[in-house]
Parts: sequence; C-alpha cells; structure tokens
Amino acid sequence: MATGRRRAWVSRAVLLCVLLVQAVLSLRLANTAFQDEALYLAAGHAELAHLLHGTPLPVDYAAYFSGSPQLYPVLAAAVDGRFGLTGARLLSLAFMLGTTALLYSFTRRLFNERAALAGASLFAVVQSTVVMGYFATYDAPAVFLLALATWIVVRTDRAPVAAVLLAAPVAVLAVGVKYASGLYLPTIVVLALLTGRPHKGGRAFLRMLLLALGIAGLLAAGLYTTDLLAGVRQTTTARSHGTDSAVFLLQRSAQWGGLMFLTAVGGALSYVRRSRMNESPLAQRLGNPGRRRRALLGLVLCGTALLAPAYQMHLGTVVSLFKHVGFGLLFAAPMAGVGVTRLIGAHFRYPQLGIMLWTATLCLGISQADWRYGVWPDSSKMIKVVGPHVDRKGHYLASTPEVPVYYLRDRTSQRQWQGVFAMEYTDRKGTYHSGDAAYRSALRDGEFDLIVLDGLTNPRVDAVVAGAVRGNPHYRLLADLPFRNSSGTGHYRVWTRTS
Repeated sequence: MATGRRRAWVSRAVLLCVLLVQAVLSLRLANTAFQDEALYLAAGHAELAHLLHGTPLPVDYAAYFSGSPQLYPVLAAAVDGRFGLTGARLLSLAFMLGTTALLYSFTRRLFNERAALAGASLFAVVQSTVVMGYFATYDAPAVFLLALATWIVVRTDRAPVAAVLLAAPVAVLAVGVKYASGLYLPTIVVLALLTGRPHKGGRAFLRMLLLALGIAGLLAAGLYTTDLLAGVRQTTTARSHGTDSAVFLLQRSAQWGGLMFLTAVGGALSYVRRSRMNESPLAQRLGNPGRRRRALLGLVLCGTALLAPAYQMHLGTVVSLFKHVGFGLLFAAPMAGVGVTRLIGAHFRYPQLGIMLWTATLCLGISQADWRYGVWPDSSKMIKVVGPHVDRKGHYLASTPEVPVYYLRDRTSQRQWQGVFAMEYTDRKGTYHSGDAAYRSALRDGEFDLIVLDGLTNPRVDAVVAGAVRGNPHYRLLADLPFRNSSGTGHYRVWTRTS
C-alpha cells in the first residue's frame, strides 16, 4: 500500500510508454498548413515585427481573435521563424505531452497510480489529443495551462491555504491564450474545495474563495488594461449563432468523446458506491472520503466534459467542437481511469476488458485524427503556382487567404487579400455594393490581380466568383490543380488578371 521507489519507477516507465504512443500518433499526421494555423502564425510574425521594429499591423487581430494575439501567436511565430511549420507543430506536441503528464500526476494524487495510468492512456489516444498534438493553434497551450492550474490546485491540498493562489495566474493565462478556457475555471475553483476538504475541513471553503477572488481579480485587471475585450465579446460571449442542430452536435460529441465519457461516468458511479482504491485488506482501516464528497467529485469531473458540447449547442455551431471536446475530457479522464481499474477488477482479474476498451478508443482516435487532418487540401502545388504572381502592390481574392499569406509572407501581407465570406466594394461609378453584388462588381472592374478558389471553404460564393470570371476579358485561367481530401476530390482554380 505504501508508495515505494520501485513502484514509482515502474509507474513512470509505463507513463513514458504512454507518452511515446501519443507522440507517434501525432507525428504520423501530415499535411500543409490549415487556414487557422496559417492565420495565427502569420499574425504572430506581424505582431513580432510590430513589437521589435514598430512595423504597423496589417489588421487589428485583437478585435476578432479568440485568444490574445500577443501570447501564443508570438511564441509560435518565433519557433516558426527558426524551425518552420514543423517546429511550431512540435511546440504543440510538447504542450500536449505535458498535459498528459500533468493529468497522470494529479490523478495519481486524487486516486492512485493505476487510475492515473489508465486515465492518461485513454486521454493520450482520443482524436482531440492526437490532432492538437500536431496542430499549430492555441488550443494545445490552453489545455496545458488548464492542466497545470488543476495540478497546482490538487498538489497544494495539504499546503497552507494561500498556496492555492499559485493556480490563479496560470488559469488566467489559459484564458488569455484562448478565451473559451474560461468555461473550465469554475471546475478548477470547485476542485479547490473538494481536494482541500479532507485535509483542511471548513478552511477548504476559504481556499476556494481565495482562488475565485484571485482569478476574478486577475481577469478583471487583464480585460480592462488591454484592448482584448472586443475580441472576447465577438468570439466568445457574444458570438454569432450558427445553424447546426443540437442533435447533430450531440452525435458529433458522442463520436469524438462518448466512449471515454461513458467510461468516466461508470468510474464515477463505481467510486460513489465504493471508495476504496487499494486491494489490500488493510485499506479498510484507512479513512476514506464520504459518499457526498465522492459524488460531488464525480459530478464535477464528469459534468465538465459536457460544458463544451452544451455551449456549442447553444451557439449552434460545430466549428472547433472536436478540439473543445478534448478540453472537457481532460477533466473526465481521472474518473475514466477509475472506470478502467474497476472494469479490470482487483488483482487484474479481467485485464482483457481494459485492453479491449483502450484498443477501441485507440482505433477511433486514429481513424478520426486521420480524417480530421485530411479535411483541408494540400496547398503546396497551389503555392508554387501563385508565388510568382504576388507582390506588395497587388489585390487578391482567395477562398483561404490565410494560407498564401503565411507561405508567401515575404512577398505579401494580409491587408492585400480578400476572403469569400463578406465583402464591401464601391465601383468606379461610386456605387456601393455588399455581399455577392460586391464580388460581381469588383470582378467586372478587374479589381483583383489574382483569384484562388478551392470550392470547399464557401462553395456558394466560389460559384458566384467563378460565374463572374467566366467570359470576363479581365481574367484568364492560370491553373486547375486537382487535390484529394477526406471528403473526396476537388481542385484549386487560379485566375490571373490579363488587363
């Protein structure tokens, strides 16, 4: 029952194997930059140039980014400038491996090594973990910071009450990196109470209050001393609603995290029924948490996994849901670990059940990650064709302008590119146009020097643009480049202006 050096080293060796599996699953993914990766990295380079040399920003990133453009984008751009896109993605892998290690550590503190290893093993192979581990966006550092804040809260359960304040700046930094991380702050605050109660008694409420006040104070200071409030409103608190149905979003959430969530629910119910985590008969003499605390812990950890799906059902959008599901699974993972240990039984009575569950999770994670990483087309051929035709003076239209802006940032900037979701244009006669009419009018006037369509990002507007250049004397088709993605085949169409 007592922790020994041999047990600790065996546990760490198994954890290392889990991390190696996680790293291999992420590193096997391959594709050119996704438009979000391209946007954040290009923005990071612009922010770096602004900070170091005073170069004006091409756009106000803080007004529409869902995280501070001065945090992750700057860090990722610094790595990208030295090691390229692969380096920026490896940075995300380091964050996700650190997340799994922290998950193991605080689960071990909450329960034991076996539950910690089981929970980490499941978390390491789900789609969100695998993809975020090789995806240069701010999701990986955000989930890492949430894991670190949780680790601090759990680790300081026996320390002086004020020690819990160490988690406050880490939690607030997670929100700064990605505003949606604020959804998980109440869970961390409640954990301060639940983990401190057995050791602090009534003072655990003071522990929770201190952490809540510390986080609230830092958040208020951060919001009102920076220009990020508009971005928080636009991308998080007042985000426009989509049209995806609640049933559709529930199905996707179940596909991407349902198996692990059900395991966590089973673990929580089993933990409420029986608290003992050791198989030795001597464990019966130990003081165990009361049923009420066990029920609250299970409810908080499992309930947190439902926050992102519920929030996105409220918004009616599937955008980023596959990543946000992973944020919730971080908190459900400890209970999932308990579920696996109870499924296997005392003294490894039914190890085949645990192996079957992990294998099913692994197969789902691999297939879903492969599909997810192939959603966008390989843009390498398109960049080679487009590169010679862009400079610092032109005006360009593209389905995903972020991609050429990132790859050709030494020749062009974001302010030169127009996307396919919203446009305003005043024609040569002084008439104002918006929406589809703006695209048609601009193309009649030969406004764009280059047009790049992929047929995926916004097919309706792509059709409007393609119809407007058909027979247009200002443009000629430069290239038609076929590609294959997860949904089938498609092609890039590139037009250049002739006059």
